[in-house]
Amino acid sequence: KKVLVFKPKIDNRYGAEEVVSHNQSRIKSIIIGSAKEIYNYITEDIYAVAVDEAQFFDKELVDVCEDLANHKIRVIVAGLDKDFRGEPFGVMPEILARAEYVTKLQAICNVCGAPATRTQRIINGKPAHYNDPIILVGAQEHYESRCRHCHIVIKDE
Repeated sequence: KKVLVFKPKIDNRYGAEEVVSHNQSRIKSIIIGSAKEIYNYITEDIYAVAVDEAQFFDKELVDVCEDLANHKIRVIVAGLDKDFRGEPFGVMPEILARAEYVTKLQAICNVCGAPATRTQRIINGKPAHYNDPIILVGAQEHYESRCRHCHIVIKDE
């Protein structure tokens, strides 16, 4: 069965045309600037479409995913549901609400070892400020997994 894997142009952390996990598992992917570009690759023999780092796409991704699913193409979407502030991230809340199946993965907190559901942004060795830009693509040197209790966001009083 033929599966297509897409990732956003903004995700340039690893291989240019690969989705790479933190444990270095790799799969060939197609880089796109907008969700509608997915249609350029759809043919009769496509069984499934996977989209990585979905939080970086706009609402157009929701419509494309719905359309593909309505045309009997399996749609698999991966992305962060919360931004570095711990708040809903981009289109992910709507993607999650419309999904037939949702699997939420947890990491391990870099501080205490508990299940981690948050992403801690670190800038110059310190937690990021609440007012910092939401999108700042990086790898381990910029982000850590944190549990709710160890997640810190600096706010002005």
